[in-house]
Amino acid sequence: MADSIPAPFDVKLMNIVANLAFAAVALMLLAAGAWWVLRQPFFPLGGIKVDGEVTHNNAVTLRANVAPQLSGNFFTIDLARARAAFESVPWVRSAVVRREFPNKLRVTLTEQVPVANWGDEASSKLINGFGDVFEANVAEVDDNLPRLDGPIEQAGQVLGMYRVLQPQFQPYDFSIDELSLSSRGSWKVVLDSGAEIELGRGQAEEVSARLQRFLKTVTQVAGQYHRTVADVEGADLRHNDAYALRLRGVTTVSPETPRRIK
Repeated sequence: MADSIPAPFDVKLMNIVANLAFAAVALMLLAAGAWWVLRQPFFPLGGIKVDGEVTHNNAVTLRANVAPQLSGNFFTIDLARARAAFESVPWVRSAVVRREFPNKLRVTLTEQVPVANWGDEASSKLINGFGDVFEANVAEVDDNLPRLDGPIEQAGQVLGMYRVLQPQFQPYDFSIDELSLSSRGSWKVVLDSGAEIELGRGQAEEVSARLQRFLKTVTQVAGQYHRTVADVEGADLRHNDAYALRLRGVTTVSPETPRRIK
């Protein structure tokens, strides 16, 4: 028997290329077929399971509100869009959405936890412990929450200042009802006693030191007029090394002029 003649190199190369091309086409056909099958109504979502501590919403209303925004079946649903749909629901801070075999979505929700009202009394905004401002039904929150206000982009700074100043009033049995930051950078607090205190400008350390000086001396000053700290109606700490004080029932110069304390 005659020995077989080996195929030329170019023929071998053509065969390899042809085989690779056939394999690529076959894979593309399989992928297209699989994608077509997955897009058919053979794998509908069988349900949405909601986890997490949900106080202001319930699983039934969440599914009813979000389901119309979802499209596709178990395999084709866009999880990012599904997450955005859940996070658009009032009180929802974040959502984690994942598929749960064979035909369900599992959603884990984290709700907003308000620590203060934000803006004026007509506002429906709240602020959470991370300094994020959000809108919700303020009638659902504690009436005793303080009110913070300022430029929205500085909400975190306002919350931080509140956390610095509030403990300083506690030894005097006062708490902050309102804390505001003006557009010019000046701080003001309104206490639960109704007293209004102008704190002036500055970072937390500077404003805190100014307030401490005031609190350490105001009891003695009020005592000179047979008054207590509870009789403070207002104070202005924006003076260098001094403050102006207004006491209930005390008139020193005129009804409109506060006394300047050195």
